[in-house]
Amino acid sequence: MPSGCFRVRAASGETLAECLSQIPRRATTILTGQKGRPWTSHGFRTEWRKACQRAGISDVTFHDLRGTAVTRLARADCSVPEIASLTGHSLADAQAILDAHYLGGRLELAEAAMSRREKKEARTETVKPGVKPE
Repeated sequence: MPSGCFRVRAASGETLAECLSQIPRRATTILTGQKGRPWTSHGFRTEWRKACQRAGISDVTFHDLRGTAVTRLARADCSVPEIASLTGHSLADAQAILDAHYLGGRLELAEAAMSRREKKEARTETVKPGVKPE
């Protein structure tokens, strides 16, 4: 993949799909080795480590990115089946990630819930109790 591909996206708003469509295909998978074959798990780990070193990133795993993707997709109102189809998790695993690690205690989710409640209350007519004459 051309090294400027992701920089182009940042500068021009080009999506990953648009960027990949401009690159000649060498295989049916995106990530391939020098011979055009899909990476092995060892090859992926090696390339991941090299990319993290070049970027000055430490203490991050590929699974951290998958978890972040689960979170961001959920915040974008994607359903759990949609999320699982993109990340490769099972439905149960995607839901468990959301339940256990990412969505609990998030301020923005609490604010969104309160905003919905307040909007619903604003649409509900309030009935005041009657006043007894003296």
